[in-house]
Amino acid sequence: MLAQRSVRLLLKAGRGGALQSAFPSTKQAFATSSAALPLGEQLEEFRGKWEKAAPNLVFPTIPSQFMKPRPEVPAAIPDKLTFNFFMPHAREIDGEQVDMVILPATTGQMGVLPGHVPTVAQLRPGVLSVHEGKETKQYFVSSGFAFIHANSTTDVCAIEAVPLEDLNPEAVKSGLAFYTEQVNRASTELEKAEAEIGVEVHSAMSGALGL
Repeated sequence: MLAQRSVRLLLKAGRGGALQSAFPSTKQAFATSSAALPLGEQLEEFRGKWEKAAPNLVFPTIPSQFMKPRPEVPAAIPDKLTFNFFMPHAREIDGEQVDMVILPATTGQMGVLPGHVPTVAQLRPGVLSVHEGKETKQYFVSSGFAFIHANSTTDVCAIEAVPLEDLNPEAVKSGLAFYTEQVNRASTELEKAEAEIGVEVHSAMSGALGL
Protein backbone atom coordinates (compact mmCIF):
# COMPACT_ATOMS: atom_id res chain seq x y z
CA MET A 1 0.00 0.00 0.00
CA LEU A 2 2.81 2.41 0.87
CA ALA A 3 4.56 1.56 -2.38
CA GLN A 4 1.44 2.32 -4.39
CA ARG A 5 0.97 5.64 -2.61
CA SER A 6 4.54 6.59 -3.44
CA VAL A 7 3.95 5.77 -7.08
CA ARG A 8 0.81 7.88 -7.17
CA LEU A 9 2.67 10.83 -5.68
CA LEU A 10 5.34 10.52 -8.35
CA LEU A 11 2.70 10.35 -11.07
CA LYS A 12 1.08 13.52 -9.77
CA ALA A 13 4.46 15.23 -9.76
CA GLY A 14 4.96 14.43 -13.44
CA ARG A 15 7.74 11.90 -12.90
CA GLY A 16 5.76 8.77 -13.55
CA GLY A 17 6.25 8.23 -17.28
CA ALA A 18 8.40 5.13 -16.95
CA LEU A 19 6.64 3.99 -13.81
CA GLN A 20 3.34 3.22 -15.54
CA SER A 21 4.72 0.03 -17.07
CA ALA A 22 6.82 -0.85 -14.04
CA PHE A 23 3.77 -0.82 -11.76
CA PRO A 24 0.83 -1.88 -13.92
CA SER A 25 -1.25 -2.79 -10.86
CA THR A 26 -1.38 0.72 -9.42
CA LYS A 27 -4.76 1.31 -11.04
CA GLN A 28 -6.26 -2.03 -10.06
CA ALA A 29 -8.82 -2.31 -7.29
CA PHE A 30 -7.73 -3.88 -4.03
CA ALA A 31 -10.84 -6.09 -3.84
CA THR A 32 -10.39 -9.80 -4.42
CA SER A 33 -12.84 -12.09 -6.14
CA SER A 34 -13.92 -13.47 -2.76
CA ALA A 35 -14.53 -10.05 -1.24
CA ALA A 36 -16.76 -9.15 -4.18
CA LEU A 37 -19.09 -12.07 -3.45
CA PRO A 38 -22.26 -11.66 -1.34
CA LEU A 39 -21.76 -12.50 2.35
CA GLY A 40 -23.59 -15.83 2.15
CA GLU A 41 -21.48 -17.01 -0.78
CA GLN A 42 -18.29 -15.90 0.99
CA LEU A 43 -19.29 -18.00 3.99
CA GLU A 44 -19.95 -21.07 1.85
CA GLU A 45 -16.64 -20.60 0.02
CA PHE A 46 -14.85 -20.38 3.37
CA ARG A 47 -16.70 -23.45 4.64
CA GLY A 48 -15.55 -25.43 1.61
CA LYS A 49 -11.92 -24.44 2.15
CA TRP A 50 -12.23 -25.24 5.87
CA GLU A 51 -13.56 -28.76 5.19
CA LYS A 52 -10.68 -29.44 2.80
CA ALA A 53 -8.00 -28.11 5.16
CA ALA A 54 -9.41 -29.42 8.46
CA PRO A 55 -12.05 -32.11 7.80
CA ASN A 56 -11.87 -33.40 11.39
CA LEU A 57 -12.57 -30.04 13.04
CA VAL A 58 -16.02 -28.60 13.63
CA PHE A 59 -16.74 -25.56 11.50
CA PRO A 60 -16.68 -22.47 13.77
CA THR A 61 -19.64 -20.23 14.42
CA ILE A 62 -19.11 -16.89 12.68
CA PRO A 63 -20.37 -13.56 14.09
CA SER A 64 -22.25 -12.74 10.88
CA GLN A 65 -24.49 -15.77 11.49
CA PHE A 66 -26.00 -13.93 14.47
CA MET A 67 -26.78 -10.81 12.45
CA LYS A 68 -30.22 -10.13 11.02
CA PRO A 69 -30.38 -8.33 7.68
CA ARG A 70 -31.30 -4.67 7.96
CA PRO A 71 -34.76 -3.98 6.45
CA GLU A 72 -34.80 -2.18 3.11
CA VAL A 73 -35.43 1.56 2.98
CA PRO A 74 -39.20 1.94 2.40
CA ALA A 75 -40.49 3.95 -0.55
CA ALA A 76 -42.56 6.12 1.79
CA ILE A 77 -41.73 7.37 5.27
CA PRO A 78 -43.35 5.00 7.82
CA ASP A 79 -45.58 6.20 10.64
CA LYS A 80 -43.36 4.73 13.35
CA LEU A 81 -39.67 4.70 14.24
CA THR A 82 -38.11 1.31 14.99
CA PHE A 83 -36.02 1.77 18.12
CA ASN A 84 -33.32 -0.44 19.63
CA PHE A 85 -31.73 0.57 22.93
CA PHE A 86 -29.01 -1.51 24.52
CA MET A 87 -25.95 -1.50 26.74
CA PRO A 88 -22.92 -3.83 26.74
CA HIS A 89 -24.56 -5.94 29.46
CA ALA A 90 -28.28 -5.62 28.67
CA ARG A 91 -30.89 -4.87 26.01
CA GLU A 92 -33.48 -2.39 27.23
CA ILE A 93 -35.61 -1.98 24.08
CA ASP A 94 -35.61 -4.38 21.14
CA GLY A 95 -37.33 -3.33 17.91
CA GLU A 96 -40.04 -1.26 19.57
CA GLN A 97 -42.24 0.91 17.33
CA VAL A 98 -42.28 4.46 18.72
CA ASP A 99 -43.30 7.96 17.62
CA MET A 100 -40.10 9.80 18.52
CA VAL A 101 -36.86 9.57 20.47
CA ILE A 102 -35.06 12.57 21.97
CA LEU A 103 -31.32 12.05 22.43
CA PRO A 104 -28.84 13.96 24.61
CA ALA A 105 -26.27 14.43 21.84
CA THR A 106 -23.01 16.28 22.42
CA THR A 107 -24.28 18.92 19.97
CA GLY A 108 -27.50 19.42 21.96
CA GLN A 109 -30.90 17.75 22.37
CA MET A 110 -31.70 15.83 19.19
CA GLY A 111 -35.18 14.67 18.18
CA VAL A 112 -35.43 11.63 15.92
CA LEU A 113 -38.62 10.96 13.92
CA PRO A 114 -39.35 8.41 11.15
CA GLY A 115 -37.52 9.40 7.97
CA HIS A 116 -34.65 11.15 9.79
CA VAL A 117 -31.50 11.64 7.75
CA PRO A 118 -28.85 8.93 8.46
CA THR A 119 -26.66 10.15 11.31
CA VAL A 120 -24.14 8.95 13.88
CA ALA A 121 -24.34 11.00 17.08
CA GLN A 122 -22.20 10.85 20.20
CA LEU A 123 -24.16 11.03 23.45
CA ARG A 124 -23.34 13.06 26.55
CA PRO A 125 -24.65 12.48 30.08
CA GLY A 126 -28.33 13.36 29.99
CA VAL A 127 -31.91 12.19 29.54
CA LEU A 128 -33.01 9.97 26.65
CA SER A 129 -36.78 10.15 26.09
CA VAL A 130 -38.83 7.56 24.20
CA HIS A 131 -42.25 8.81 23.09
CA GLU A 132 -45.07 6.48 22.09
CA GLY A 133 -48.57 7.89 22.05
CA LYS A 134 -49.26 9.57 25.38
CA GLU A 135 -46.55 7.57 27.15
CA THR A 136 -42.98 8.75 27.63
CA LYS A 137 -40.14 6.62 28.98
CA GLN A 138 -37.12 8.52 30.26
CA TYR A 139 -33.66 7.12 30.90
CA PHE A 140 -30.52 8.74 32.19
CA VAL A 141 -27.56 7.72 30.01
CA SER A 142 -23.93 8.31 30.89
CA SER A 143 -22.56 8.30 27.34
CA GLY A 144 -22.64 6.27 24.14
CA PHE A 145 -23.59 6.55 20.49
CA ALA A 146 -26.77 6.73 18.43
CA PHE A 147 -26.94 5.28 14.92
CA ILE A 148 -29.82 6.64 12.86
CA HIS A 149 -30.45 4.63 9.68
CA ALA A 150 -32.14 5.56 6.44
CA ASN A 151 -34.87 2.93 6.96
CA SER A 152 -36.32 4.74 10.01
CA THR A 153 -34.47 2.52 12.47
CA THR A 154 -32.43 4.00 15.31
CA ASP A 155 -29.96 2.10 17.47
CA VAL A 156 -28.66 3.57 20.72
CA CYS A 157 -25.75 1.96 22.56
CA ALA A 158 -25.15 3.49 26.00
CA ILE A 159 -22.37 2.64 28.43
CA GLU A 160 -24.79 2.89 31.37
CA ALA A 161 -28.49 3.76 31.48
CA VAL A 162 -31.15 3.72 34.20
CA PRO A 163 -34.82 4.74 34.23
CA LEU A 164 -35.00 8.32 35.44
CA GLU A 165 -37.33 7.43 38.31
CA ASP A 166 -34.70 5.02 39.69
CA LEU A 167 -32.21 7.81 40.41
CA ASN A 168 -31.85 8.59 44.12
CA PRO A 169 -31.98 12.41 44.57
CA GLU A 170 -30.05 12.31 47.86
CA ALA A 171 -27.31 10.13 46.36
CA VAL A 172 -27.06 12.51 43.39
CA LYS A 173 -26.68 15.53 45.71
CA SER A 174 -24.09 13.71 47.79
CA GLY A 175 -22.14 12.62 44.71
CA LEU A 176 -22.11 16.11 43.23
CA ALA A 177 -20.81 17.59 46.50
CA PHE A 178 -18.15 14.88 46.75
CA TYR A 179 -16.79 15.33 43.23
CA THR A 180 -16.91 19.12 43.49
CA GLU A 181 -14.71 18.86 46.56
CA GLN A 182 -12.41 16.42 44.75
CA VAL A 183 -11.89 18.94 41.95
CA ASN A 184 -10.71 21.54 44.46
CA ARG A 185 -8.48 19.05 46.28
CA ALA A 186 -6.96 17.38 43.21
CA SER A 187 -3.15 17.41 43.26
CA THR A 188 -2.57 15.98 39.76
CA GLU A 189 -4.10 16.53 36.34
CA LEU A 190 -5.38 12.95 36.34
CA GLU A 191 -7.17 13.36 39.66
CA LYS A 192 -8.68 16.63 38.48
CA ALA A 193 -9.86 15.12 35.18
CA GLU A 194 -11.50 12.16 36.95
CA ALA A 195 -13.22 14.48 39.42
CA GLU A 196 -14.46 16.76 36.62
CA ILE A 197 -16.06 13.76 34.91
CA GLY A 198 -17.86 12.98 38.16
CA VAL A 199 -19.05 16.59 38.41
CA GLU A 200 -20.30 16.53 34.80
CA VAL A 201 -22.30 13.31 35.25
CA HIS A 202 -23.78 14.27 38.64
CA SER A 203 -24.61 17.76 37.41
CA ALA A 204 -26.50 16.22 34.49
CA MET A 205 -28.37 13.89 36.84
CA SER A 206 -29.17 16.80 39.14
CA GLY A 207 -30.55 18.80 36.23
CA ALA A 208 -32.59 15.83 35.01
CA LEU A 209 -34.20 15.51 38.45
CA GLY A 210 -34.74 19.24 38.74
CA LEU A 211 -32.64 19.54 41.91
